[in-house]
Amino acid sequence: MKNKRISEWSKLDNAAKIFPANSKKSDTKVFRFACELHDTVDPKVLQEALDITLEAFPFYRSVMKSGLFWYYFEKSRFPALVTEENLPPCSTLYDKNHKTLLFRVMYYRKRINLEVYHALSDGAGALQFLRTLVFHYITIKYKDAFKDKTPLLDIDASKTQKSDDSFQKYFKEEKIFPKKKPVKAYKLRGAKIPEYRFSVIEGVIPLDEILPKVKEYKASLTIFLAALLMCAINEEIPARHKRKPVVLSIPVNLRNYFSSQTARNFYGVINVDYDFSKGSGDLKDVIEVLKKRFKENLTPEALARRINRLASLEHNAFLRVIPLALKNLALRIAYIISDRSHTSTLSNVGIVNVPDDIKPYINSFDVFVSTNKLQACLCTYENKLRISFTSAFVSTEIQRRFFRSLTDMGIPLVIESNLVDEEEAL
Repeated sequence: MKNKRISEWSKLDNAAKIFPANSKKSDTKVFRFACELHDTVDPKVLQEALDITLEAFPFYRSVMKSGLFWYYFEKSRFPALVTEENLPPCSTLYDKNHKTLLFRVMYYRKRINLEVYHALSDGAGALQFLRTLVFHYITIKYKDAFKDKTPLLDIDASKTQKSDDSFQKYFKEEKIFPKKKPVKAYKLRGAKIPEYRFSVIEGVIPLDEILPKVKEYKASLTIFLAALLMCAINEEIPARHKRKPVVLSIPVNLRNYFSSQTARNFYGVINVDYDFSKGSGDLKDVIEVLKKRFKENLTPEALARRINRLASLEHNAFLRVIPLALKNLALRIAYIISDRSHTSTLSNVGIVNVPDDIKPYINSFDVFVSTNKLQACLCTYENKLRISFTSAFVSTEIQRRFFRSLTDMGIPLVIESNLVDEEEAL
């Protein structure tokens, strides 16, 4: 079936609308996926692979513009050029005064880096793009190895499916119930790294070493690690602030609950909390409480309500005619309120799958995001679980406690870091 022609312009999806109003130097709303290969990257081959990949993801050629009432994407003819890494991680991609593509592809030694502005896509969508890019890179560079057998990539979505706004697809006209009043979460404090920089500390763990411990607690990997992070944060909370609960924001890939192959944003966020002033605070109790919180929030009904709540704003006749400047002000206030409702964020993008034929050429995948506080991201490739902390704070005590709690359980890990000073990460 022939693909429909991609429109020259399109609206931002409902999850994307919050980002233009709240992007700043201290938090660029950019995230990075990286693929480390076994051989040094060939930039000419990578450029050829990128050109082919963009044919399958035409939406990625968009730039963002502002109208009287809304931001919107417009198809551009800007070239997407591969560059050697020459910028700090997750540097600004969106600048309202300078129109550019909202993603970049860089390389450094054996690593291919894809950085994406969050208004363009979420982690699951960007991972589709990176997997396609790496697939074409490997099959071009090592074409002689595949002359007898052509590998197949398990992404069969059409161009229009990749460009779908799935929030609109699953929006239903129904009564929107008010959200529960959010709890006032403990807020991380401390000296910040100068010049809007952030540190990256990554732990690499053999998956088969941590899963038995997760099974011991009868938990999912996400819940187990979320509980460990909560306990690590609690150890750093001053006594006078113990009355405030630790709240983690957990992004949820809605594609796991609603049929969608979009490469744009299609995610929700749930907040899970634990009050250390009332509970025992031991790991087992934290895990049991989180199991209940996840079960309450991760149902198709609860997630559908979140979709409707987001999409209803766009369908509100009054809100549609409010000028963009006033919408931006409202979105900044909404973001500040939302930001106060959680202590930190933990995002699990899940297992990265690639065709068996290209696995011998790939060492690992990892992901991390820009932040003005503390955030953890994790992804799994083969037997490697990578947990990446980004932090705007000088102190690394929470990360130290988190990783030491794993080593105290006998779980081996390797630490990698970009700390700006010479102090060891652990």
